[in-house]
Amino acid sequence: MYQHIVIVGRLGADPEMRYTPSGAPVTTFRVATNRRYTDSEGNSHDETTWFRVTAWRRLAETCNQYLAKGRLVLVDGRLNPDESGNPRIWTGKDGVARASYELTATAVKFLSPRGEPVAEVGLGEELPEEEIPF
Repeated sequence: MYQHIVIVGRLGADPEMRYTPSGAPVTTFRVATNRRYTDSEGNSHDETTWFRVTAWRRLAETCNQYLAKGRLVLVDGRLNPDESGNPRIWTGKDGVARASYELTATAVKFLSPRGEPVAEVGLGEELPEEEIPF
């Protein structure tokens, strides 16, 4: 069996990197994806979905180094559901039920405005730091 998800969105905050007790780097960051649509009555709506992304090892170090709040990013990875196979459900401080979609990144593309270079790390590739284009 196989699971694969690709999202494109903007970082909601700077990434946070830490190390496991065994010394493996892990970086987490939040990505917001947006969808604009018009309903049957002609009203325009914006829908934002947030994802919590975790990157490990070399990918974690690269994400921590090059990503920042507001940057456009493509994340390729797998969804991490709760024990029942659903998004993690929790109640916010305001008492409203919320869902958390969590991904483990296998590849991350740093997307830039038109004309600027795009770097890709992951899917078994490890770029030496001197080959990263920014």
